[in-house]
Amino acid sequence: MAYASRILLNHSKKLKDVSTLLRREQAASVRHFSSTKRASLSREDASSARLGFSPVERITRCSTDIVPVSISFATTRTTLSSTVGRPRLGHEFSCSMQSVRGFSSGSDLPPHQEIGMPSLSPTMTEGNIAKWLKKEGDKVAPGEVLCEVETDKATVEMECMEEGFLAKIVKAEGSKEIQVGEVIAITVEDEEDIGKFKDYTPSSTADATPPKEEPAPPPPKEEKVEQASPPPEPKTSKPSPPPSGDRVFASPLARKLAEDNNVPLSSIKGTGPEGRIVKADIEDYLASGGKEATAKQSKVTHSKVPALDYVDIPHSQIRKVTASRLAFSKQTIPHYYLTVDACVDKLMGLRSQLNSFQEASGGKRISVNDLVVKAAALALRKVPQCNSSWTDDYIRQFKNVNINVAVQTENGLYVPVVKDADKKGLSTIGEEVRLLAQKAKENSLKPEDYEGGTFTVSNLGGPFGIKQFCAVVNPPQAAILAVGSAEKRVVPGNGPDEFNFASYMPVTLSCDHRVVDGAIGAEWLKAFKGYIENPESMLL
Repeated sequence: MAYASRILLNHSKKLKDVSTLLRREQAASVRHFSSTKRASLSREDASSARLGFSPVERITRCSTDIVPVSISFATTRTTLSSTVGRPRLGHEFSCSMQSVRGFSSGSDLPPHQEIGMPSLSPTMTEGNIAKWLKKEGDKVAPGEVLCEVETDKATVEMECMEEGFLAKIVKAEGSKEIQVGEVIAITVEDEEDIGKFKDYTPSSTADATPPKEEPAPPPPKEEKVEQASPPPEPKTSKPSPPPSGDRVFASPLARKLAEDNNVPLSSIKGTGPEGRIVKADIEDYLASGGKEATAKQSKVTHSKVPALDYVDIPHSQIRKVTASRLAFSKQTIPHYYLTVDACVDKLMGLRSQLNSFQEASGGKRISVNDLVVKAAALALRKVPQCNSSWTDDYIRQFKNVNINVAVQTENGLYVPVVKDADKKGLSTIGEEVRLLAQKAKENSLKPEDYEGGTFTVSNLGGPFGIKQFCAVVNPPQAAILAVGSAEKRVVPGNGPDEFNFASYMPVTLSCDHRVVDGAIGAEWLKAFKGYIENPESMLL
């Protein structure tokens, strides 16, 4: 009986400690991270490591002894995954965010997050900090905008992914050419930890500086080469070469005196042996007023080359990308050009009728460019070979007809996209083009506003009056349409002595010959011209 009572007493004590053990298990899995890389601990190793320490000690040591972390980064969307060795649960923790996340690697710093420059577009490799909307010490919450980042296409708002406090701004407002993934700010979970990051330097910045000092050793090699150069000088002694008609012979003293007084030796006749110029010849020349003449001549010579007045304008991100993409296009894409004149009299008449309906219903007016975009989209649907792009293995033909419209702004050239233009009405196309053009001028385009285009229209006729021009293909697209200004021309009439007036608009199609053959480009222009000259067919 006594033995049975002891067994029951021991079991009751164990059941009494269950809640305490559960709390300890929960505390041991608190999110503490480390930069050390170890293999995941087994359940037995984790349990033995937990023994002998109080709950507080286990939480403190969890970041360095118990919790191994593996961190992986991606370029466009950074995913952080960490496998936490938990003695009992054995679960995995994972989270996803737009920016690079870094964690405390030193015992003197509390847990923190290093926010890196995100990749906000497929072609972005670096960005600029246009404006910080949060200050150091401010509280941040998920969805709040931290800063505005100037990408290669537009200025995009960067949102915070987790709640915390902005402890330090590493890259100040106006910082340029920040590589994707480079740390721009530090956030912490507790407000009391903000002051500990006042003089903090990210590890990525510290690692990047030492390699710059390594190229220092090469200069000694260059010095040795320079020291070896003096010996050849005696070989070029002045008396050795044979006399030539262009060479002026003078004594060393005469040369030195002429050089000090800016006297050209070619203007002096030597009286020494074999016409050699000696010191007396230089002194006679200076005494006869030659010095003044030389000074005046030098002043006249210098006045002929006035200093240029100029201003250096730094490259913007959009300017850099435009330059690189267009240079790539002209160097790698075999361009050819097709030009046709389309009569726009019926088009202008239809536009007037539609605008009268729009004004009566309170809608916006329809522009000629809206009609051109619609006609180009319908022509692409009729000739889909032009709605394609080149790859090394195949030609990709798109089923969506997305038209990029070139918009010139003070910051540079933007090409926002009107998606599925072949399925939209003229008023919808006009509204989207106006909205996108306004966002481009305000530098507030988002990636979805300019990505995914399959064909481009560039119109310099209406706003600038350019008669005709050839545009550069916008890669990876295979064609671009350049629209000139409409002008009235005299055309033959029905009779021999009759003539009429008609308005014609020249358009030029630039094609990638790898994708679009000449006959295919001509067929597309024929379809486009048919829609322009018979605009009612676009409404069917």
